[in-house]
Amino acid sequence: MAFFRDTDQFYLCTQALLSRIQKEDPGAADAILASHLIIRLQSTDPEAEITINGRKRPVQVTYGPAGLRPTLNIELTADTLHGIMLGQLSLKKALADGRLKVRGPVWKTQALADLLTQGRDIYPRILQEQGLAPAGAAI
Repeated sequence: MAFFRDTDQFYLCTQALLSRIQKEDPGAADAILASHLIIRLQSTDPEAEITINGRKRPVQVTYGPAGLRPTLNIELTADTLHGIMLGQLSLKKALADGRLKVRGPVWKTQALADLLTQGRDIYPRILQEQGLAPAGAAI
């Protein structure tokens, strides 16, 4: 059974996470800006599309189709992203076993990895605030 019940719940959680990362660490997206990346995350289960545009300052994030051609297109399930954000699954392992598929220059995924690293400390709090995890639970 998928962790997120639908696309709206996935978007709300992801939006809260990215907003909190920006608030707590305004420089977290600097690597994406420096590399001028447009990153599209396409998830399944639920179906969702998130585009991170690092060609404009501040970084712009679109939830749903953005109409931009991505530099990096990353395909994964929402549960795979959930596991990565909880630190239960590494990016390298997800890439190696095919749970994460990248089209574009794979070496540029490091810019996204930096942002995800910032989010790992915040993500469990977001889940609790969104009512997706009991308070004090080890997620």
